Amino acid sequence: MRHARFRDPSGAARDGEWHGDSVSFAGETYELDEVELLAPSEPSKVLCVGRNYVAHAEEHDADVPDRPLLFLKGPNTVAGHGDTVTLPAGKERVEWEAELGVVIGKQAKNVDSEDAMEYVAGYTCVDDVSNRDDQRSESQWVRGKAFDGAAPIGPCVADPEHVPEDATIRTRVNGEVQQDATIDQMVFDVPTLIEEATQYMTLEPGDVIATGTPEGVGSFEDGDTVEIEVEGVGTLEHDVER
Repeated sequence: MRHARFRDPSGAARDGEWHGDSVSFAGETYELDEVELLAPSEPSKVLCVGRNYVAHAEEHDADVPDRPLLFLKGPNTVAGHGDTVTLPAGKERVEWEAELGVVIGKQAKNVDSEDAMEYVAGYTCVDDVSNRDDQRSESQWVRGKAFDGAAPIGPCVADPEHVPEDATIRTRVNGEVQQDATIDQMVFDVPTLIEEATQYMTLEPGDVIATGTPEGVGSFEDGDTVEIEVEGVGTLEHDVER
């Protein structure tokens, strides 16, 4: 099953089922233009992983870390399918980064990797929108990674069995493919990331782990439309404006 959050025609927020071109709740089915699609979870934090694909590290002339490189995005960064992200003013390079998102299903602390999937509600698509101008000049990446709308997530959460271990992850910008890889190319897999993260912090239900991006990142232009597709999940689409 694929799960979606949306606001129905009455204005009520619903946790329903995603059908690709429609959503449903309590026996009622709605076309997408009848509802407001929301981000599929309400994370207290988005835990991001840097340089988790070898080719992406290489395209940035950086080493692959010997343990997961972790950083955080706050709830202010969350945007949904169909939203328009306003890019930080005056920045030359703000880039897309397609990522597999892992949605946490129950409170997780000190989880062993062999038990990690018990804590996963499902998978989603994430765009780790990145302001390189500031990221390159600061150590904590707050300006580079944590500005409003910097984490579009969606369109749904797919049960893990729907997503192959070698699922394709792909970015299209204005219809042209920019990133094309598979999630089994990640340096650190999902159970390893959960084990590492929960040694240091408690992951809450709805929290999202953005597992890193493959090679092919590039800079947005005003008015671009980006599609982040993960096989078995679907396609997250959003626009950008300057």
